[in-house]
Amino acid sequence: MFRDYGPVNTLDWTASDQEGYYEIDVWARNNDTAETASATAMFQFLPRASGGSPVISATANPLVFLYSAPACPTGSTMRVEFTAPDGFLQSTPAKDCDGATTMNFYLAGIRAQTQYMVQQVVENTSQTVRGPLLSQTTGSISGTFGPYTLVQSPPGQLPEPILLHARGGFPAATDWMGNVLWYYVATISFLSRPEPGGLFLGWYESQSVDQAHQVLREFDLAGTTIRETNAARVSEQLEAMGMHAINAFHHEVRGLPDGKILALAASERILTDVQGPGPVDVLGDIILVLDPQLQVLWAWDTFDHLDTHRMATLNETCIQAENGCAPIYLAPQANDWTHGNCLELTPDGNILYSSRHQDWLIKIDYENGQGAGDILWRLGNDGDFQIVSSDLNPWFSHQHDANVNANGLLTVFDNGNVREAADPTAHSRGQALQLDEVNHIATLVLNADLGAFSMALGTAQLLPDGNYNFLLGFLPSDTARAVEVDPSGNFTYVLNIGELEYREFRMSSLYVP
Repeated sequence: MFRDYGPVNTLDWTASDQEGYYEIDVWARNNDTAETASATAMFQFLPRASGGSPVISATANPLVFLYSAPACPTGSTMRVEFTAPDGFLQSTPAKDCDGATTMNFYLAGIRAQTQYMVQQVVENTSQTVRGPLLSQTTGSISGTFGPYTLVQSPPGQLPEPILLHARGGFPAATDWMGNVLWYYVATISFLSRPEPGGLFLGWYESQSVDQAHQVLREFDLAGTTIRETNAARVSEQLEAMGMHAINAFHHEVRGLPDGKILALAASERILTDVQGPGPVDVLGDIILVLDPQLQVLWAWDTFDHLDTHRMATLNETCIQAENGCAPIYLAPQANDWTHGNCLELTPDGNILYSSRHQDWLIKIDYENGQGAGDILWRLGNDGDFQIVSSDLNPWFSHQHDANVNANGLLTVFDNGNVREAADPTAHSRGQALQLDEVNHIATLVLNADLGAFSMALGTAQLLPDGNYNFLLGFLPSDTARAVEVDPSGNFTYVLNIGELEYREFRMSSLYVP
């Protein structure tokens, strides 16, 4: 694990994977003098499965357990299956055996106050050996979630039966019926994305703290921090590169295939006679690529690449100490100029950036770290693409969660704020557009009316069977709704959620994003 320089001087950590000797190095730095000092400590973790039988241990999370098994033969793999009383079977990812050290797995995705049957499975090319069948009963949970109300049952078994809810404060997961299966036990503003192997990325932001307490974090199923940095530390590196500092992380953190992290941060400047008479505080975005040790490798600033005279399409503003915006420090009110809310590494190695308040999806020349940051195209109203659609208002506005696959199919949640401003009866839509990037033509292949208007928040997800999962994250009375539609836009599954949600993801298990 790694945590960069910051003001917090405590660390909760445990070796959850295997026994052995671990070294912790701690460096302290005096910010006034730049003087540093360090200390090192060794810790030995003993195996939990010290005999010939597996054991199940509790963790700090009442819905996560640690399964520990004796070593298994080299050349084999081990996984652990756990089954609910209704027969719902889940499995951890398989791990390679080394013949010497014990095997340890987090069991996650389980209901409270429920008895599960647990069994390890060791496999090689010639045989499968099952371990003893163990029983584990879960305890009760703290906190209030949802409530989650099933409105429309799916026509059959869902291949992605787990819903990961990026709710404020404590992200949680439920099954498709709304039973809570997991939640994060530490403090965070929002979970951003699930990552392979039961890891998650998120951030903490607050209008009432300084940049050193604005945090980006990766954590595991039990809530253990794996990697963490803060806006003050990242700002030091940006300023050394000749770039502006950041205020906080917000809206997007996601892993890249090579172990790097792609993140969105707020950038604030006073512009004179640009977005109003005299000096005006303007809030934009900086896109960051961090290496596996969370050091800045590449950065892109909206102030350097977008037209600052093109204001937010609905003239949105931010006020200090008000939620919904990244923190601002330079004035009591700022123009919320770009309000980025989504980043993705495209299949060709560039970056797709969603600017909610410009109503654009912007493709940026990244080239897997070698790009110059030029804007390759802008998708949306007044952008670079012609749209093919019979709809009179085909373009998305104030959109969320755009993703494009290798076939050029782009999914996006169209909040529709611009349409709603002109027509209060307008609904949010789930959209899929087939992109021809050579000729700059976008063909609208899905334009599903989702039955309500979500003024903010939301998710768009193409499912493996060709259906789509959408989240209306901000409905009246501070509620949300998860909706699955088929390629024709027909509802196939609906879950009402009794609270706001930033994002919601369908997963086959908590280990596989």
